[in-house]
Amino acid sequence: MNKDLTIIFYTCNNIPENFALKIREQLLRATKNILPIISVSQKPMKFGDNICVNLERSQLSIYKQALLGAKKAKTKYIALCEDDILYSPEHFNYIPSKNTFAYDDNIWNIYTWTKPPMFSYKGRRNLNGLICERELFIEAMEERFSKYDENNFPKHLFGEPGKYERQLGVTIRGWEFYCTKEPSVAFSHPTELSYAGLGKRKKIGLRPTTFLAPWGSAEKVLSLYK
Repeated sequence: MNKDLTIIFYTCNNIPENFALKIREQLLRATKNILPIISVSQKPMKFGDNICVNLERSQLSIYKQALLGAKKAKTKYIALCEDDILYSPEHFNYIPSKNTFAYDDNIWNIYTWTKPPMFSYKGRRNLNGLICERELFIEAMEERFSKYDENNFPKHLFGEPGKYERQLGVTIRGWEFYCTKEPSVAFSHPTELSYAGLGKRKKIGLRPTTFLAPWGSAEKVLSLYK
């Protein structure tokens, strides 16, 4: 495990609390409860070192919360973690290349409304799978926020660092994929922010399967959401 790493756990506190608790418990197991955690939430939480913010739930607030957490961290590296992902222990082992945003390429999705339940793979760069140098993340986010705010930010382009820099007119920075042997699992559910756009029209990804080691059956994993 990369011990020079801080978990930046960001949440808008909008998911069922029983589900949220199970996600946090798995995160502690995955990190063996030895990595520092900074939680940035929209309600007070007893989870790691908590920062409670008064922000409207939005795409932009995700990045604002992540930036606040990164600024408070003291380690060289940070891992961005969301409130609806089961992280594998191996996810936190990777040390990214210098000046490079590293994204875990082995995060699978499970949709809470699909019958029968199944896992699928999309292979996208998502903030919830990012590990990088703390200072690199701060520099990239501050540059974006110096140029864009709630009134002028392009929603379809204000994405993960390593994406869209050319279109945004900001410094182009490198990115890379890394692939763990054991996957992590991301839930798609009606209480997530992106559900308001596509909803149940989200398409199942590649390699659909009802079983994913080491997590077991999709039905078993989905029961965590109930």
